[in-house]
Amino acid sequence: MKIFNTITAAELSVKEIPRTPFVVEEILPRGLTIFGGLGKVGKSWFSFWLAMQVAKGEPVWKFKTTKGTTLYLAFEDSEERLQERLFTLSDELEQAPANAHLCIEISKMGGELESRIRNFFSDHPDTNLIIIDTLQKVRGNTESNYITDYDDLTTLKNLADEFKIAIVLVHHLRKQKDSDIFNQITGSTGLQGAADTMIVLGQSKRGDDFATFHLVGRDVKSRELELERGEDNIWILVSDSLHELNLKDKNFVDAICTLMVDKSVWVTNPTELSTLASEHSGDFYSNKMITKTLRRLSKPLAALGIDCNIRKSNGYRIIELTKVSGESGDKNSP
Repeated sequence: MKIFNTITAAELSVKEIPRTPFVVEEILPRGLTIFGGLGKVGKSWFSFWLAMQVAKGEPVWKFKTTKGTTLYLAFEDSEERLQERLFTLSDELEQAPANAHLCIEISKMGGELESRIRNFFSDHPDTNLIIIDTLQKVRGNTESNYITDYDDLTTLKNLADEFKIAIVLVHHLRKQKDSDIFNQITGSTGLQGAADTMIVLGQSKRGDDFATFHLVGRDVKSRELELERGEDNIWILVSDSLHELNLKDKNFVDAICTLMVDKSVWVTNPTELSTLASEHSGDFYSNKMITKTLRRLSKPLAALGIDCNIRKSNGYRIIELTKVSGESGDKNSP
């Protein structure tokens, strides 16, 4: 007779369970990660740099790395382009890490790719990071629906879990805007369901020298890192939303402060506030996102003298903003 193999809450509370190890502390745990972005946003440059930093055991921005062999499957590049990036990153060729492996020979999922990953790990058991650039290049099945997307990524996730490594899968975004940037990842929600971690490198304007590194996942804290492009095409960390307001949040707080300059109390609704906040901040906020954003940023707003109360009245959501000090017009965010 088959039964469920259970564990009681009491047993689980005292069980020693090893925590998920990170290849890059705080932002890249072992497991399967989707790394998305629009074309020409700098995904491949970042992926190449990431592989080099981990191979050398050098930090990614302020985050420590676990040194190990890396494999970068650069299926949209040539050796010439990879060499140019290498020369850009290295003052001398001798500085290039010997444990950072590059490959431009395309292997398809469904047997060949998985087999080659297994063989590579067998030859290099200290491997801790494999980057596949891009998903579209390795998919044998071009059909995209929940089942095929989930099954394809589960195959890669199982490899990451088996070898206890991080596999980063570079992917594209749809051009259609969405209040949740992760919904712009091309394909069905099966991709998001199978991945452990999702990263999106977003820009408000293509070719801009500023970008936002959006991060969510099962084993990471959701955060947004504001980045600026350096002279060597490597993104430089400007701010971290876990420790300070990112640019988008600062723009939102500034927009609310502007809207409250001539008001002591403002009773509004999500439709009106989302429209005005979008106009003043330059970012899009839907009716649903406006209330979530207000709740999330209630402390920075309170620090500037603006109290936010969200309630329902006769089935409709009401937003009441109150100026509790005379300094809410101050644009200097905390």
